[in-house]
Amino acid sequence: MSGNKKEILQKTARTIGTRNESSLHKTLKFQYAGPGGRTEAAVGEYVADGISKSGEYIEVQTGSFAPLLKKIKTISANAKVRIIHPVIVSKILEVYDEKGVFLYKRKSPAKGTPWDLFDALMYAPELALLKGVTIELIMTDITEKRIRDGKGSWRRKGVSIKDKVLAAWHEKRVFKKKSDYLRFIPFKKGEEFTVSSLAAECGIKDYIARRALYVLTKIKAVKRVGKTRNAWVYVK
Repeated sequence: MSGNKKEILQKTARTIGTRNESSLHKTLKFQYAGPGGRTEAAVGEYVADGISKSGEYIEVQTGSFAPLLKKIKTISANAKVRIIHPVIVSKILEVYDEKGVFLYKRKSPAKGTPWDLFDALMYAPELALLKGVTIELIMTDITEKRIRDGKGSWRRKGVSIKDKVLAAWHEKRVFKKKSDYLRFIPFKKGEEFTVSSLAAECGIKDYIARRALYVLTKIKAVKRVGKTRNAWVYVK
């Protein structure tokens, strides 16, 4: 590929990548690029959200990590990468009419937890094993601005999401190696447990524990050692 064509493709990728970018995403990429860093950093055929002064590439991902898999594998082969995953602890919904006139606001009943990390890793667990890749989970409060324009999802009765804005930043959790993920498992080394016993011990739903153990098994942080009745038995 010629240099000019490559530059054009990278410029196009940067434009597409920022066209529908939320304020939440923009705030985080600038925050993590930091002083002396830059955003929208080209690396080969890809464009990362940013690169810090130290040379670490930054990628902000609010949803599943599956779309990042090929990109992160390529970048991490030659540089360090930090995936920033915001989890929304509290969300205020602000609703406006089509002319931008404020109508009302309310608090969303949805509440994220650190266990949401396993939803993101469900279809890309190998990212947790890549050398040089750090996953950073940050617990946030946001304001989601919506417009009653009739163009949004039927689930929202036609209301469109206009923007997501960072309102507050709470704790963060950093995952660099397999042992970091074992903080989710409250059992001692060699102690047997099941999906149900993990869910009961941690106060979470069975389906959340099941997803977590799927990912943890894939990255070999825990292993299956047998069955009791119809339940898999795990140890760490």
